[in-house]
Amino acid sequence: MESDELFARRAGSFGADAAAYAEHRPDYPADGIRWVLSGAARPVRRVLDLAAGTGKLTGGLLALGLEVTAVEPDPAMRAELSRRFPEVPALPGTAERMELPDGSVDAVLVGQAFHWFDRARALTEIARVLRPGGVVGGLWNHEEVGVEWVAGLVLLSRTSASRRVSFDNAMPSHPAFEPFERAEFPHAHRRTAESLTATVGTHSHTRVIPAAERSELLARVRAYLDARPETAHGEFELPLRTTVERARRRS
Repeated sequence: MESDELFARRAGSFGADAAAYAEHRPDYPADGIRWVLSGAARPVRRVLDLAAGTGKLTGGLLALGLEVTAVEPDPAMRAELSRRFPEVPALPGTAERMELPDGSVDAVLVGQAFHWFDRARALTEIARVLRPGGVVGGLWNHEEVGVEWVAGLVLLSRTSASRRVSFDNAMPSHPAFEPFERAEFPHAHRRTAESLTATVGTHSHTRVIPAAERSELLARVRAYLDARPETAHGEFELPLRTTVERARRRS
């Protein structure tokens, strides 16, 4: 039960500092977004950004000339999204319950959030709002731990909360969808030692820990980045790898 409670606290931790999330979280590679959309049976025009947060994925969808609707349960995150993208309808709702008509979108994309859902119920609801032949896709950014300094940062950044909750990003099978496909795309996030420390501070496992532990963690991260030749001076690229999964809605 403790793990379930911690999971819920982590899932609901982002809205308290929505502006920092918008400033410091990475976006998603255009090639990964296009790969999801190419899985639809017909050209995609109307797209739902589900659990849209502050719009980190929304911007990439708009850049492709798509008609985007966002659904986000947290009012602070939703308000930040509307501030950044006032042209995008931003609706309250969850993955398991959306106030959208049946068959109203060509694609549903989810950035860095599918692991928070009740995935069986969410896929049933996503199938409802998707047109037959439409596509659902999940995108997850991960630090590229094959790079030595990045692996050291990830290890250093673990907290008491990250040790007690594990996430499975694999998408389950669902009768409304064809089997999921998976691909990976290289990505990067331009950072400084200061801004990457702030990025670590937006992760859920750093947001729910006691204030003293959080302060010690962020000081430790900043000291590590200041000491590494790759990150100590000015801007640098944080190497990322984006895992993407997609499945077409059965007709």
